[in-house]
Amino acid sequence: MNRLIQISRRNFGLARKCLAVEGDAFRLDEYSGKYLGHRKVNFTEKLEIIDANKTAAIPIYRVTNAVGDVIDQSQDPKFDKDQALKMYKTMTKLNILDKILYDSQRQGRISFYMTSFGEEANHVGSASALEPQDLIYGQYREAGVLLWRGFSLSQFMNQCYGNSEDISKGRQMPIHFGSNELNFVTISSPLTTQLPQAVGSAYAFKRQPNNNRIAVVYFGDGAASEGDAHAAFNFAATLTCPIIFFCRNNGYAISTPTSEQYGGDGIAGKGPAYGLHTIRVDGNDLLAVYNATKEARKLALQNKPVLIEVMTYRLGHHSTSDDSTAYRSAEEVESWGDKDHPITRFKKYISENGWWNEEDEKTWQNEVKKDVLREFGAAEKRKLAHYHELFDDVYDVLPERLRRQRDELDKHIEEYKEHYPVDRILEKKL
Repeated sequence: MNRLIQISRRNFGLARKCLAVEGDAFRLDEYSGKYLGHRKVNFTEKLEIIDANKTAAIPIYRVTNAVGDVIDQSQDPKFDKDQALKMYKTMTKLNILDKILYDSQRQGRISFYMTSFGEEANHVGSASALEPQDLIYGQYREAGVLLWRGFSLSQFMNQCYGNSEDISKGRQMPIHFGSNELNFVTISSPLTTQLPQAVGSAYAFKRQPNNNRIAVVYFGDGAASEGDAHAAFNFAATLTCPIIFFCRNNGYAISTPTSEQYGGDGIAGKGPAYGLHTIRVDGNDLLAVYNATKEARKLALQNKPVLIEVMTYRLGHHSTSDDSTAYRSAEEVESWGDKDHPITRFKKYISENGWWNEEDEKTWQNEVKKDVLREFGAAEKRKLAHYHELFDDVYDVLPERLRRQRDELDKHIEEYKEHYPVDRILEKKL
């Protein structure tokens, strides 16, 4: 005979109803779905503590192998010639831009720089799969995303020099790019602050009718160790926001290797735990990055947040303030070499399609170097913004305390002007 019993809330915190039993056996399989709420979980009588080191790692999605051969033709995105060449030219232009600006810092001509050597496919593969209206939050190594969207060489140079033509009027240190026109939020120095901000923007997009816009936030493996990252993952999942989390796992958080960054299955391993759609991608494979980002955007538009972890390697120093030879060997860097370089791999793709040859390469390299050096020289000669810009664009009406500080600075510079580059400063605004 069946009988009903009341499950004690003290014993089953989530129980809200009576369960039917036959004899003394509970039909617990019917109750199991109540524990996680949104998912069904089975009971087991096998005592087994999960060993993270023995569970299979999330695989790395790729389209080409290390030398650039397409493995499965069904995964080839079939770029047309114009798009493929724009991708290749953007990657190589970024590479040349990095070399010249890195050298300029070493010569003392700019104060700071960060290169993207080895990570070019992350930038271009992802940016080309997005739409212009999508809002991007960068970390600090996403210059290629801006380059794809149309940020000019002149704008890059003006920002790094902090001159009067710089969008931020010289207030930011180099590589802190931003562009309202290109839907790229200005980069901030503090690590990981952009992740919860991006989720907030994505939630705002979700609340708009007929939304066709997502937020995309870039960050490194080191940033994923910050508390802000975990809060952002959880908010995005519980609020079902149209967002892509794009993690560049390049092997190091400055000098800290990934082996000391996390004990589990990388960054992608965190995605399912938070309820994010997740994929791990070969970050040196432009085709794979493009495919993954394009599919992720489709999901994000359905309010399904996505985490993409791209596996790559930082060939350069973390920044011009870093000497990576102190914590990694030259042999390690060389092991990544030209064979697996994202530019080399994609160059094979366009060459085999008959769109590129060595003569094209030589002509293009010379053209870009001339363009970069021309804009470099022009930016270096431009005057600096007037120091009164320090006090502007914060308040609609300048408060009296800031007026006093501005007047004190005027007196200080007048008294000690031999210590300041007053001849390079733009005339005072009326």
